Amino acid sequence: MFMGLGAGQSARDVAVSARKGELGVSEILTTGLLMGLIATLAMDAWAVLINRVMKLPAPNWGLPGRWVGHMPAGRLFHDDIAAADPVAGEHAIGWVFHYAVGIAYGVALALIMGPSWLAAPTFLPAFVFAIATISFGWFLMQPGMGAGLAASRTPTPWRARGLGLAAHTVFGVGLWAGAVI
Repeated sequence: MFMGLGAGQSARDVAVSARKGELGVSEILTTGLLMGLIATLAMDAWAVLINRVMKLPAPNWGLPGRWVGHMPAGRLFHDDIAAADPVAGEHAIGWVFHYAVGIAYGVALALIMGPSWLAAPTFLPAFVFAIATISFGWFLMQPGMGAGLAASRTPTPWRARGLGLAAHTVFGVGLWAGAVI
């Protein structure tokens, strides 16, 4: 498990503290950040794999960037985000948003589960949490971008839902792997 070392603190000291459930907030936050980063990288690797193997289109993070870019003006819901006015830097905004959300989820899981789980992480809590996080996409992001609840306004909603669940499963593996490191 990765955790920052304090002054005069050895890796062995951190490991002993973790086993005792004595991790400080900074170690929990650092571990959560790593968990979220690894999980998001795993999700992106999965997207590349299914793009190459199944010939599915790669995610276009410009559209979520456009969605986020319209929020300061008070516009959360769109009929079709692709038809909305482009936002300067929307691809960069989308990528930053994607990684910020993934990292925030990692930190949230680390804080929820706490030091005892971080000392000996098991897969099931990471998996359940990752699957629960799809609710943000299904019930806020997709409707906000004009895709309807759980992609109901897309040409193949069940395919979109299945791919989303698969991606979030990979995200859960990444959360768990990040906690184990």
